[in-house]
Amino acid sequence: MISLQVTQQGVILPVQAQPGARRNAVVGEREARLRVAVTQAPEKGKANDALVEVLAEALDLRKSQIELVSGETSRQKQFLITGLSLAELSRRIAVCLE
Repeated sequence: MISLQVTQQGVILPVQAQPGARRNAVVGEREARLRVAVTQAPEKGKANDALVEVLAEALDLRKSQIELVSGETSRQKQFLITGLSLAELSRRIAVCLE
């Protein structure tokens, strides 16, 4: 189960990044984090940008609804998701992981 956290601004989504992968995709769950693989290397924020694109496509969000709030240089990141309730984000994650 992904450990989502509600804040006044939106919902915090913990992500385990896997840069330099063979394909861009949500690949599962690990340690209560959503695992996301991206082909970009972790240099100059390219992998972070790719993560936002993958999350936007997988969760049917606009890129403007996704903001990296911590873990810029770490594999363990936290993204702020705006414009969705906790229940709706949980539902979209569940669909994505099926």
